[in-house]
Amino acid sequence: MIEEIDETLRDLVKREALNGAQVDIAFDAPTKDWSARRNAPTINLYLYDIREDIPRRDSAWYATYEDDGRMRDRRPWPRRYKLSYLVTAWTQRPEDEHRLLSACLHAFLRHEALAPSEMQGALRDQPLAVEVTVAQPLGPDRSIADVWSALGGELKPSLDLVLSTPFVAGRPVVAGPPVLETPRVGVAGPEASERVGGKRTRAARRAAPADAPVLETIQAGSDAQKGRIVRVRGVPRAPRR
Repeated sequence: MIEEIDETLRDLVKREALNGAQVDIAFDAPTKDWSARRNAPTINLYLYDIREDIPRRDSAWYATYEDDGRMRDRRPWPRRYKLSYLVTAWTQRPEDEHRLLSACLHAFLRHEALAPSEMQGALRDQPLAVEVTVAQPLGPDRSIADVWSALGGELKPSLDLVLSTPFVAGRPVVAGPPVLETPRVGVAGPEASERVGGKRTRAARRAAPADAPVLETIQAGSDAQKGRIVRVRGVPRAPRR
């Protein structure tokens, strides 16, 4: 799904930041060799970090249903991952670069979240929006200066763009066949006898006489469609001390 996030960002920048201007959009690592080969104004969206948004992990499951209302399966909610992009502008003049960065910042600030209908590819079919943050303070474990050092280039004005993206995790658990039988329940007191296979159990013979009364019987089902039979025996309370 990362490539679908790339295409979503490409479309967003073209539509809301460039407004028809002849500026290229690239996703390459902005190294010295890349900048030397560049021959046109460019906005670079470099994906430099991918990590799970652990505080947003949801351990619950949700159900999907057939058209007739029967459950089809149960699925885990998508897990979120933070995709961090280093957004830079490359032109011949710093003023033009600042202008492009300002246009990108304005475009990203208009979108605190991207709805599934605004996404590309399979991200349209999942139920969660993509959350967008831009130019926020970095945590202690991240440094833009370290990124530039790893790229071998000089520090350059940039925007730190982070998209919390849902990724479908795990496989659905198919629901079992629907229960079509109606239960039959018999409720009896603790002195009622219990029969297994037509015979009273040893414990029942010791606990109660054969003619112990059944307090209540609840039956369901019909002659055409028999229900299952469930017997519930009461348990005598322990004497108070």
